Amino acid sequence: MRLLAFSDVHCDLEACAALVAAASDADLVIGAGDYAQMHDGLAPTMDALAPLAGKAVLIPGNNETDTALRAATAAMVIHCETVTRGGLVIAGIGCAVPPLPPHVGSFDMTEDAAAQVLDAIPAADILVTHSPPAGIADRLRDGRRVGSHAVRAAIVRLQPRLVLCGHIHDCWGEEGRIGASWIRNLGPRPNWVEI
Repeated sequence: MRLLAFSDVHCDLEACAALVAAASDADLVIGAGDYAQMHDGLAPTMDALAPLAGKAVLIPGNNETDTALRAATAAMVIHCETVTRGGLVIAGIGCAVPPLPPHVGSFDMTEDAAAQVLDAIPAADILVTHSPPAGIADRLRDGRRVGSHAVRAAIVRLQPRLVLCGHIHDCWGEEGRIGASWIRNLGPRPNWVEI
Protein backbone atom coordinates (compact mmCIF):
# COMPACT_ATOMS: atom_id res chain seq x y z
CA MET A 1 0.00 0.00 0.00
CA ARG A 2 1.32 3.45 -0.95
CA LEU A 3 0.68 5.94 1.82
CA LEU A 4 0.89 9.75 1.65
CA ALA A 5 1.25 11.39 5.08
CA PHE A 6 1.51 14.94 6.35
CA SER A 7 1.02 17.16 9.40
CA ASP A 8 0.93 20.80 10.42
CA VAL A 9 -0.36 22.56 7.31
CA HIS A 10 -1.62 25.40 9.56
CA CYS A 11 -3.85 27.01 6.89
CA ASP A 12 -1.14 26.92 4.21
CA LEU A 13 -3.28 26.56 1.08
CA GLU A 14 -0.24 26.10 -1.18
CA ALA A 15 0.84 23.12 0.93
CA CYS A 16 -2.71 21.77 0.71
CA ALA A 17 -2.67 22.09 -3.09
CA ALA A 18 0.65 20.21 -3.26
CA LEU A 19 -0.77 17.42 -1.10
CA VAL A 20 -3.90 17.14 -3.25
CA ALA A 21 -1.79 17.01 -6.43
CA ALA A 22 0.45 14.30 -4.98
CA ALA A 23 -2.42 12.21 -3.61
CA SER A 24 -3.50 10.83 -6.98
CA ASP A 25 -0.70 8.26 -6.55
CA ALA A 26 -1.70 7.34 -2.96
CA ASP A 27 -3.78 4.42 -1.78
CA LEU A 28 -4.24 6.04 1.62
CA VAL A 29 -3.68 9.56 2.98
CA ILE A 30 -2.98 10.20 6.66
CA GLY A 31 -3.05 13.62 8.30
CA ALA A 32 -1.43 13.94 11.73
CA GLY A 33 -3.12 17.14 12.87
CA ASP A 34 -2.85 20.94 12.94
CA TYR A 35 -4.83 21.97 9.89
CA ALA A 36 -5.96 25.24 11.54
CA GLN A 37 -4.09 28.02 13.31
CA MET A 38 -5.32 28.06 16.95
CA HIS A 39 -8.88 27.19 15.85
CA ASP A 40 -8.94 29.76 13.03
CA GLY A 41 -9.00 28.90 9.34
CA LEU A 42 -10.10 25.28 9.66
CA ALA A 43 -12.98 25.47 7.16
CA PRO A 44 -11.00 26.89 4.21
CA THR A 45 -8.11 24.54 4.91
CA MET A 46 -10.37 21.51 4.95
CA ASP A 47 -12.11 22.77 1.80
CA ALA A 48 -8.69 22.85 0.11
CA LEU A 49 -8.04 19.27 1.28
CA ALA A 50 -11.55 18.05 0.36
CA PRO A 51 -10.39 16.08 -2.73
CA LEU A 52 -8.48 13.79 -0.33
CA ALA A 53 -11.50 12.97 1.84
CA GLY A 54 -12.36 9.63 0.21
CA LYS A 55 -8.98 8.11 0.97
CA ALA A 56 -7.97 10.06 4.09
CA VAL A 57 -7.74 9.22 7.78
CA LEU A 58 -7.15 12.32 9.90
CA ILE A 59 -6.48 13.06 13.55
CA PRO A 60 -6.81 16.46 15.22
CA GLY A 61 -3.79 18.40 16.36
CA ASN A 62 -3.69 20.91 19.16
CA ASN A 63 -4.95 23.69 16.85
CA GLU A 64 -8.40 22.14 16.29
CA THR A 65 -10.64 19.80 18.26
CA ASP A 66 -11.85 16.44 17.03
CA THR A 67 -15.42 17.78 17.07
CA ALA A 68 -14.52 20.78 14.90
CA LEU A 69 -12.49 18.61 12.52
CA ARG A 70 -15.36 16.13 12.08
CA ALA A 71 -17.70 19.03 11.29
CA ALA A 72 -15.29 20.49 8.70
CA THR A 73 -14.49 17.38 6.63
CA ALA A 74 -16.04 14.30 5.05
CA ALA A 75 -12.80 12.39 5.69
CA MET A 76 -12.55 9.70 8.39
CA VAL A 77 -11.49 11.41 11.64
CA ILE A 78 -10.18 9.30 14.49
CA HIS A 79 -9.17 10.42 17.96
CA CYS A 80 -8.65 7.90 20.76
CA GLU A 81 -9.89 5.10 18.48
CA THR A 82 -8.95 2.79 15.61
CA VAL A 83 -10.09 2.16 12.06
CA THR A 84 -9.12 -0.50 9.50
CA ARG A 85 -8.10 0.52 5.97
CA GLY A 86 -6.66 -1.86 3.39
CA GLY A 87 -6.28 -4.55 6.02
CA LEU A 88 -4.19 -2.25 8.27
CA VAL A 89 -5.34 -1.27 11.76
CA ILE A 90 -4.76 2.47 12.23
CA ALA A 91 -4.92 3.89 15.76
CA GLY A 92 -5.00 7.62 16.36
CA ILE A 93 -4.67 10.10 19.19
CA GLY A 94 -4.65 13.83 18.55
CA CYS A 95 -3.98 16.81 20.85
CA ALA A 96 -0.77 18.04 22.36
CA VAL A 97 0.46 15.39 24.79
CA PRO A 98 1.68 16.70 27.19
CA PRO A 99 0.28 20.26 27.03
CA LEU A 100 2.86 22.79 25.89
CA PRO A 101 2.52 26.14 27.66
CA PRO A 102 1.89 28.94 26.87
CA HIS A 103 -0.51 27.90 24.08
CA VAL A 104 -3.77 29.27 25.48
CA GLY A 105 -6.69 27.49 23.83
CA SER A 106 -4.62 24.55 22.69
CA PHE A 107 -6.42 21.17 22.40
CA ASP A 108 -4.35 19.23 24.94
CA MET A 109 -4.31 15.98 26.90
CA THR A 110 -2.30 15.08 29.97
CA GLU A 111 0.12 12.16 29.92
CA ASP A 112 -2.13 10.23 32.33
CA ALA A 113 -5.23 10.72 30.16
CA ALA A 114 -3.31 9.75 27.02
CA ALA A 115 -1.90 6.65 28.71
CA GLN A 116 -5.41 5.56 29.69
CA VAL A 117 -6.65 5.95 26.10
CA LEU A 118 -3.61 4.27 24.55
CA ASP A 119 -3.72 1.37 27.03
CA ALA A 120 -7.17 0.49 25.66
CA ILE A 121 -5.82 -0.07 22.13
CA PRO A 122 -5.13 -3.80 21.70
CA ALA A 123 -3.15 -3.65 18.43
CA ALA A 124 -2.14 -1.30 15.61
CA ASP A 125 -0.20 -1.55 12.38
CA ILE A 126 0.00 2.25 12.15
CA LEU A 127 -0.14 4.62 15.11
CA VAL A 128 -0.92 8.25 14.23
CA THR A 129 -0.18 10.73 17.01
CA HIS A 130 0.03 14.47 16.81
CA SER A 131 2.75 14.56 19.49
CA PRO A 132 5.98 12.62 18.96
CA PRO A 133 7.17 10.02 21.45
CA ALA A 134 9.61 11.13 24.13
CA GLY A 135 13.16 11.03 22.79
CA ILE A 136 12.50 10.99 19.02
CA ALA A 137 11.81 14.07 16.84
CA ASP A 138 10.69 15.97 19.94
CA ARG A 139 13.37 18.62 20.53
CA LEU A 140 12.47 22.31 20.55
CA ARG A 141 14.89 24.89 19.18
CA ASP A 142 16.03 25.68 22.75
CA GLY A 143 17.00 22.02 23.27
CA ARG A 144 14.09 20.96 25.49
CA ARG A 145 12.59 17.56 24.70
CA VAL A 146 8.80 17.69 24.83
CA GLY A 147 7.68 14.32 23.46
CA SER A 148 5.08 12.16 25.11
CA HIS A 149 6.03 9.38 27.51
CA ALA A 150 2.53 7.88 27.12
CA VAL A 151 3.00 7.69 23.34
CA ARG A 152 6.43 6.12 23.77
CA ALA A 153 5.06 3.50 26.19
CA ALA A 154 2.27 2.67 23.72
CA ILE A 155 4.82 2.18 20.94
CA VAL A 156 6.90 -0.13 23.13
CA ARG A 157 3.80 -2.17 23.96
CA LEU A 158 2.05 -2.21 20.56
CA GLN A 159 5.12 -2.26 18.27
CA PRO A 160 3.23 -0.79 15.29
CA ARG A 161 5.09 -1.00 12.00
CA LEU A 162 4.80 2.75 11.53
CA VAL A 163 4.28 5.77 13.82
CA LEU A 164 3.38 9.07 12.16
CA CYS A 165 3.48 12.34 14.11
CA GLY A 166 4.08 16.08 13.77
CA HIS A 167 3.61 18.94 16.25
CA ILE A 168 7.29 19.82 16.80
CA HIS A 169 8.09 21.96 13.77
CA ASP A 170 11.82 22.03 14.48
CA CYS A 171 11.90 18.26 13.93
CA TRP A 172 9.98 17.91 10.67
CA GLY A 173 11.62 15.20 8.60
CA GLU A 174 13.29 13.51 11.57
CA GLU A 175 12.79 9.82 12.15
CA GLY A 176 13.91 7.05 14.44
CA ARG A 177 13.09 3.60 15.75
CA ILE A 178 11.67 2.12 18.92
CA GLY A 179 12.05 -1.63 18.61
CA ALA A 180 10.43 -2.65 15.32
CA SER A 181 8.50 0.64 15.02
CA TRP A 182 9.60 3.30 12.55
CA ILE A 183 8.73 6.83 13.76
CA ARG A 184 8.47 9.84 11.39
CA ASN A 185 7.79 13.48 12.23
CA LEU A 186 6.07 14.58 9.04
CA GLY A 187 5.51 18.28 8.42
CA PRO A 188 3.35 19.79 5.66
CA ARG A 189 5.06 18.42 2.56
CA PRO A 190 4.09 15.08 0.97
CA ASN A 191 5.77 12.19 2.82
CA TRP A 192 5.63 8.80 1.10
CA VAL A 193 5.65 5.42 2.81
CA GLU A 194 5.25 1.92 1.35
CA ILE A 195 3.61 -0.40 3.85
